[in-house]
Amino acid sequence: MSKSKKLWLVLVVASVGVAMAVIVPCLRGGEVPSSSHYQVLDPVRHGNLTIFPVVTSSSHDTHAFLTLDEGLRSGDVIVSESGNISPLVRPRRRDGVWREPHSDGAQVNQLVLVNNSKKPLLLLAGEIVTGGKQDRIIGKDRLVPAESDPIDLSVFCVEPGRWVAASGNYNFKAPVAMGAAMGGMVQPSVRSKAMADKDQSKVWDQVRASKQEMAQAVPTASETVEVTSSYAGAIQNQAVQHKLESVAAPVEQEYQSVIRQLRDRNAVGVVVAVNGEIIWADVFASSNLLEKYWPKLVRSYAAEAMVQRTNSTSATVKSAQEFLARIEGRREVVESEPGLYRHTEISGDGFKVFELTSLLPGSGFDLHLAKMSD
Repeated sequence: MSKSKKLWLVLVVASVGVAMAVIVPCLRGGEVPSSSHYQVLDPVRHGNLTIFPVVTSSSHDTHAFLTLDEGLRSGDVIVSESGNISPLVRPRRRDGVWREPHSDGAQVNQLVLVNNSKKPLLLLAGEIVTGGKQDRIIGKDRLVPAESDPIDLSVFCVEPGRWVAASGNYNFKAPVAMGAAMGGMVQPSVRSKAMADKDQSKVWDQVRASKQEMAQAVPTASETVEVTSSYAGAIQNQAVQHKLESVAAPVEQEYQSVIRQLRDRNAVGVVVAVNGEIIWADVFASSNLLEKYWPKLVRSYAAEAMVQRTNSTSATVKSAQEFLARIEGRREVVESEPGLYRHTEISGDGFKVFELTSLLPGSGFDLHLAKMSD
């Protein structure tokens, strides 16, 4: 082969290499985001609250997972102040069930949890547990293995001002709403301070602000709401509950009707707008999980809508779909417990995404995705 032909071949190969180097990143940058299999449907609206149902082309079997409310109601899950359960020793009685000894080493941002169930326990950031020395919320999404040893649980206090065990009881329970033990979830503005800011002072500041806004929204409850230091106590006020139910109940009923109609289409989540502004999304691995969390989630959204009343515009299906589709960010932080779960926090322009992925045998799928406007 002549030198000129060899030179020509080298130039061709080099040109192809440069083209590939340019094209491949472009293709990667233009790939369809992993949330593209979610479809946003026409919304359910009530006042200034708009809920967009989210359906998916595929879902997963999640019946093997236990929720916090289920575990607390059955007694299979024990949550107590740090120091009342040894994190290193798992003593058992004759029946094989762990029970807690009592001492006092309580810490504001740490509780201890034991899962006596034969199912892995799913915890969501923002879930409320009441009791102990202060009411707390779960700090981040995570899984707890079945029949676990005592684990340290990161939490945030939502009851500034109290630091004494009511009636000497150091254990926690799910809050009761409207006479039903449906559990509780703080509203998105409080939830975001725990999940994104991870700052106890900001959580307390937002709790105080939310209570003040509740008092303004429900004047008949203002004196009681302002006196209590507890977010759960404010939400459980009868007048506040009636106000919340006036927003949540119609949305809950209409959405449940939508879920029943869309069961075959795998309704798995929602995108939430308040005053026409999209603020949040919660998406699960299955319709089953969504149905379990829906009563407490819809009331958390209603609480946000109740205290954030302004002149509203209308969020559209297109804007909700775009919000859900954008999950690629500038920065990712991944925490993992091998063989159990992976927690991924994605920071993008104007949003944060939190993904909880099950790594248990036979799973490997996202159990929950939460996205917030930043």
